Amino acid sequence: MKSYDIVIIGGGPAGASAALFLEKKGYRIALLDQAVFPRDKVCGEFISPAADDIFSDLGILESINALNPTRLCGVALSSYESSYLQVDYPNTVDGRTMTSLSVERSMLDDLMINQVRNSNIQLMEGFKVTDLLFDGGNVCGVKGHDETKTKFSIKAKVVIDGGGRNSISLRRLNLRRGSPGKGKIALAAHWEGVKELGSYCYMHISHPGYTGIAPVGHNRANVVLVVDRNYLIGVNVEQFFMTTVLGNRLRERILGGGTPVEKIRTVDSLAYSVKKIRCGGLLLVGDATGFIDPFTGEGIYLSLRSSQLAVGVVENAFDKSDFSSRQLQSYDLIRKKEFRKKNILSKFLQRLIYKPYLCNRVVETLATQKELSSLLVGVIGDYMPANKVVCFQYLLRLLGGMLSHRQPSFLPTKYRPPTKEF
Repeated sequence: MKSYDIVIIGGGPAGASAALFLEKKGYRIALLDQAVFPRDKVCGEFISPAADDIFSDLGILESINALNPTRLCGVALSSYESSYLQVDYPNTVDGRTMTSLSVERSMLDDLMINQVRNSNIQLMEGFKVTDLLFDGGNVCGVKGHDETKTKFSIKAKVVIDGGGRNSISLRRLNLRRGSPGKGKIALAAHWEGVKELGSYCYMHISHPGYTGIAPVGHNRANVVLVVDRNYLIGVNVEQFFMTTVLGNRLRERILGGGTPVEKIRTVDSLAYSVKKIRCGGLLLVGDATGFIDPFTGEGIYLSLRSSQLAVGVVENAFDKSDFSSRQLQSYDLIRKKEFRKKNILSKFLQRLIYKPYLCNRVVETLATQKELSSLLVGVIGDYMPANKVVCFQYLLRLLGGMLSHRQPSFLPTKYRPPTKEF
């Protein structure tokens, strides 16, 4: 039976970044994924500005920039075709101009996997993990089969599961919390011939859900529609997607000249939480740690950052030769502390966007309160601390603005999406 210091499940951003960070520390690592890259993955493809620093630490930012990727300068938000807000990312405290990457997920994943291929990490594509191995109360490895159904078993002192919402750890240990039959579903497709795009991420809120439109270059955009799952019962998914997306006049003006170039793809059961791990030898990173409906578009950043946080905990475990659940539980505490207030903000925004009157008033107010809107976009971009927004002072200023601006700011009939060149 093969043996490594660390086995990592999943070759997406969470698993690949964990492998690359830990390989720099000198550990013997095997990275397994059931897919062979490049592979397709439903994703908003809008990456928080703060991810640039992590990509730089991983040594792949230059490779990403060599792709000449689309850089977005801010967020454009419309609420129920009634109110509109456009905000550039504010500069950092040290004066840096911030932008966000918009890269097709297949390209990003392939680039990260190529970085793994060029390292000392043992990359095992086409290897599906079907179960965890146990020694007493600790996970001590994985087993499964490759593409030819040849079985394998691998031992490790630590297993890191970056397998996402369907990870083996969530299923094997019954860790996932969720409400069957409820929740949101995302429908996504790339469009071509989209000529009315500027350099913003476009968020449109309107019945029955919301969309994110991310320009990815060459008159091409990624369009993701998020709705309650119940809306898809007994309907044609392709027809529902097209009718709903183009039924919003702002989206129709942006996308009307284009067309989807692939079959509509879906991701079910977006929001879920994860129970505490009771066994040792196992850490979860990325979406395997839980997921909130992705209105704020921080999924890739959270995957990268959770892996970065795991590195120190793994190092301490090896230094002490202690891989017990007690030793590794500090990771959950660190991660929850890091993301707690951002999660509170995300949950608040999820509630807000389904209340049309209140959502309109908030967007109208933020359109006139540039400092408040800039703070919000900086927090959403993950480079300003969430406590700048999740606090009494911010709420008081927002309520004050709402009370002093009673007249709705309707969108102009000849609205065109904003543009900005770099």
